[in-house]
Formats: sequence, structure tokens, C-alpha cells
Amino acid sequence: MKNIKFIYLKIICLQALLFTALVSCERDLSDEVVFATFSKVGEIFTDSPIGMGSDFYFPYQGSKPTAWSVDDEVSYKGTSSMRFDVPNANDPEGNYAGAIFRVDGAGRDLTEFDVLTFWAKASQGVTIGQFGFGTDFLEDKFVAVIPDVDLSTSWTKYIIPIPDPSKLFEERGMFSYSTGTRNTNGYGYTFWIDELQFEKLGTVGQPLPIIMLGEDVTMNSFIGTTIDDLQRSACIFNLPSGEDQLVATYPSYFSFESTNPSVASVSEDGLVTVLNSGTAVITASLAGVQAVGSLTIESSGSFEAAPEPPSRDAANVISIFSDAYDNVPVDYYNGFFAPFQTTQGGAPPLDFNGDMIINYTELNFVGIGTFFDVSPVNITSMTHLHIDIKVNEPIDGGDYINIQLINDVGGNETSGTIPFGASSFVQDQWVGLDIPIADFGMGDLTRIGLLFFISDATISNIFVDNIYYYR
Repeated sequence: MKNIKFIYLKIICLQALLFTALVSCERDLSDEVVFATFSKVGEIFTDSPIGMGSDFYFPYQGSKPTAWSVDDEVSYKGTSSMRFDVPNANDPEGNYAGAIFRVDGAGRDLTEFDVLTFWAKASQGVTIGQFGFGTDFLEDKFVAVIPDVDLSTSWTKYIIPIPDPSKLFEERGMFSYSTGTRNTNGYGYTFWIDELQFEKLGTVGQPLPIIMLGEDVTMNSFIGTTIDDLQRSACIFNLPSGEDQLVATYPSYFSFESTNPSVASVSEDGLVTVLNSGTAVITASLAGVQAVGSLTIESSGSFEAAPEPPSRDAANVISIFSDAYDNVPVDYYNGFFAPFQTTQGGAPPLDFNGDMIINYTELNFVGIGTFFDVSPVNITSMTHLHIDIKVNEPIDGGDYINIQLINDVGGNETSGTIPFGASSFVQDQWVGLDIPIADFGMGDLTRIGLLFFISDATISNIFVDNIYYYR
């Protein structure tokens, strides 16, 4: 079993291998040579699995492995359908249902199709987390999914457009699904799928490809940084019904271009590597259609790490974020308090040649949470809070960053705030803050659940490192 999180791996495609073999060969190929071909069967399940082999169902980690079965009593057409029993949220065998259907053997040639279709219904009105294809737990290169799919108690046909069929000349990931009970108050339910197959409709509108959520984003960076923001890609298709369908896609469907490859290069899977100082604009296209959105990299050269690695005895430290210590479990480094919060960044941290740094941009306030799915932090034995902060912009006299702690979030909540004005920071230089915990004026320190950085947009771009309590 694999985790549901997407995995990006580099591969050398079959076409490239064939090309290499041809150009390096010193003699003509025999007319009797037969090149490998792959099945062009579009059907995945009608009354039974079609051409899938004997070992094709792979559940996601944490999902209930027995959620899927063949139902000989219910069908849209023929005699059988695929049945999915979503478990209750407290089911000890798994608290959700999710898996992939992968061809057991060679992949299929899907280049002649333009959609994946199926008929579906449920035991009650529900919203399925996602349906898709392309996930195979091997390379996961050409994944495409549609999120938040509404099912009713009546059979309905669903369409997942293929972002670029020409890419799928050897695909093993035929179908994927994942869903839980967040919309049913933790209670399980059943849904059915029938007539699952790839088709050539010819009536799906040309895709509108999107990167960077359709925005023109500028990002400050440094040599050696790798940036995966281009992996937030998607396409919008107009279905035969006239409705628009959003398809979340992996970057491998796109062709990327950098205006200055010597400053920032971009791989086929959308990973940007900053190589030199300067500016580079990353754009993309899909099947010859220019994508909406871009990423501008402004590289300042070599990265300056925080002044000195922490050297305090680990026995006297409770670390929230630092490469020098083992960090306690953290829910998030950027708590999203919509619509009030504008802050971007924080998760995942930036990687500067192995030095992990949090970069908050568009900062107005942001919280690091340790109370939702992890245990709150007991700091009663600690005397100080240490934070390294670097302000990446000009500092005006009225600028400030307030540091706030909140104890027992949602209970008998108490908080304390320490203000740091403009004189506490220097533009483009690291500043270490060592704050006496007593200055927060909080009596109870047993359940620290939130650490806030608050600037009210007076300072909007900062690096943060080495966040830890110590004595």
C-alpha cells in the first residue's frame, strides 16, 4: 500500500529509449523487426474487470482494504457493478475508502481516447473526495483527478477529460478514488460504479491549462533552492453538457519554459532549480495551448543562513522548527484563518541546500499550530523562546512583528503578546530573538497550541528559522 500523497519520480520514456537505440545502431534494422505495442482496450469494468490481470487493486495507506467488491445484485447495465463501502470514521480497519486500479502487466495505449467515463450512484446523496486516473504507485507521472464529485441515488454518467492523450502511450493507472465521511458526520455509506472505460467522445472543449492557480506570481529566492509550486497545475474543460470541469493534473502533462535557464531551470515534472542570481520567468503550455499563470523567480544569489546553528543541549530544548534538534509534532506552520489571513508560504519549508527555512509572504498574521491533531506543548520547565527572523524588504519606522502565544486553544484560553518594533530588525539580515517566557504574562503554560507572528501587513516578507523553547 502507498500513501495518497502524490509522488514525483523521473523516468526515461519508451520513445526516448527507442530513439537512442535507433541512432546508435550502425546497421539497418531488419524488415522483420516488430516494435512493442500496448493494448488499446478502453474498457476497465463492465460486468467484471477487463484486462486488468489478477493483482490490480491497491488501497491507499490508512484506507479500508476491503472497501471494494463486485456487486452481482446492482448494475447500471448488464449484471454487475463495482461496489464501494465507505467505512464509518471510527472503523478500526480504516477510516476512509481509497485505492487505485492498476493494470497487472504492461500498460495500455490510451492515445486514441479523450475521456474516462463511468456511471455512478450512491445509497444517499454524498460528495466523493476525488476520482481520477494515472496513479500507479510506480511513477505516478500522468495523474489527473476531479475533486468533490456529487453522487445521487440515481445512475448518472461522469466524465474525466484526459489533459493530453498523446502522453498516455503506456499507462497502467486506470482508475483511482478516495473518499471519507466528512460530509456524513462520520457515518459510512455505499456507492456503485459501472461501465468504467476510456472513450473517444470528440465533444469535449479544448482545455484551458492553468499553473500557479492562474496567477502571475513573483518569488524571491536564492541559489540552490528548489521550488515545487508549479505542481499546483490544472485544466478546465467544457463538457458536452456545457458545464466546465476542473481537472487537477500533474506537471508532466505540461511543457515548461524558462526565459533565463541559467538563472532558473525547470524539469519535466515542474521542479524549479535556482542556479544563479538574476530573474527568470517560468511559463507553460499543454498540448500546444498556453497556460494561464506564471512564476517569476528573482534570485538574490547565495543564501545566507541564520547566524549560527543552535548549540544548546537538546535535553534543555523543545524545538518547534529547527534542523539542529528533533522537532515536536506540529499540525501546521501556516494556519489558514480565512478570510482574515492573507499570509502565504510556510508549508512546505524552503530547502536551501539542506537548510530548511520557513518563508512567509503577504504576511499579516500566521499561526504555527500544535493542538489539533497533535499534543499541545508543555513549556512549564522552559525559560525562553528563541526565534531567528530575517526581514526581506525595506523597514519603515512604524513596522513591527508581534509574537503571541496561546495556551489551551478552545478551552480556558489564555494568551500573551510581545511586540518587536522596527528597531528590532535589519533589512536582509538575520536577527535572533530570545524572549523570556515570563514576559508573556501567562500563568498556565501546559498546553501551548498556537504561536503567532503578527505584522498587520506592516512587514510582509520574512524568513523564519530555529523556533524553539529552552532553559
